[in-house]
Amino acid sequence: MSPLRWDVLLTGFVLSLPVIALGLRGDLTAEETMNRVLWCLGAGWAAVAVLRFASAPRGPVAAQRPGPARPGDPRDPSVDAQSSP
Repeated sequence: MSPLRWDVLLTGFVLSLPVIALGLRGDLTAEETMNRVLWCLGAGWAAVAVLRFASAPRGPVAAQRPGPARPGDPRDPSVDAQSSP
């Protein structure tokens, strides 16, 4: 999954809003703000990856094939064919 998808960028931007606000207020330097914004982009990528994994439909379940029927087994279709007149 690309880190430049629109949902990843949007999530990273939403997560970085408090960091940007702290940078604009002067509590963080420009270097600290940019480092933390990059971490927010990584956190956005991880959050979207987890949500996409959790919401993906499961693949088809392989049907279990019945094993070979034993002679006289009621599941064996050849037994019905032999017993019919």
